Formats: sequence, C-alpha cells, structure tokens
Amino acid sequence: MSLHQFEELEVWKRGSRLAVSILELVDGIKLYALRDQMARCCISVPSNIAEGAERESDREFRRFLAIAKGSAGELRTQLYIGVRAGIFSPEAANPLIQEAKEISSMIEGLRKRIGGSGIINSLLSLFF
Repeated sequence: MSLHQFEELEVWKRGSRLAVSILELVDGIKLYALRDQMARCCISVPSNIAEGAERESDREFRRFLAIAKGSAGELRTQLYIGVRAGIFSPEAANPLIQEAKEISSMIEGLRKRIGGSGIINSLLSLFF
C-alpha cells in the first residue's frame, strides 16, 4: 500500500501537464536525438514522482523525487540548447523553462517536507 497518493500532488499534476506541452512542442522536430531525449525526460518527471509515491517508504519516495528533479533540470538544458540551435523559439521555450524551474522547486519542497534530510544536515543540527 502506498504512503502517498500521487494523483493528489500538485507537483505531479503540473509535471504531467508540462510533459504534454513538451511532447506537443517536439512532435514536429526532425532531430530525432533531441526529440527522443526530451520526450523521455519530460515523461520521467511525473513518472518518477508517481513511482516514488507508490514505494513503501519516505526514503524511497525522496530518492525518486531526486530523480524527477534531475529530469526537470535535464529538460531545461535541452530547451536551452533547442533555443540556441534555432529549433525552438524563445517564446515557445521560455514558459516551459519557467514551469520546469517551478516544478523543480516544488519537488525540492516536497523532499524537505518528507524529511530524512541526510547525515550532513543531521550533523549540522547538532551544532546549530
């Protein structure tokens, strides 16, 4: 039984909407490598949130959230590259980049809320 209902998480909902927007954006591009990689990482964001939520522990959920956050960063990088290469217009990419940044922040907030901040933070708490 899962500890979290991922369908109720706003970050999962926004990640899913972003994935659809990205898939629509890349649908027509001819550079297969970029299209394929962007499709994979945009799908990875909400998928890892869901997979982590369905795991049996907060520790595993946090790990999958970290993977999702990494995929959001990867997606931003690919959008930046696509703009610089002239594949995407800044007008099309910038709102998606901003949404990916906000989703990354939301993921980090959820990770902190879940707890288990790690040994370094535990050691720091002894001194501060």
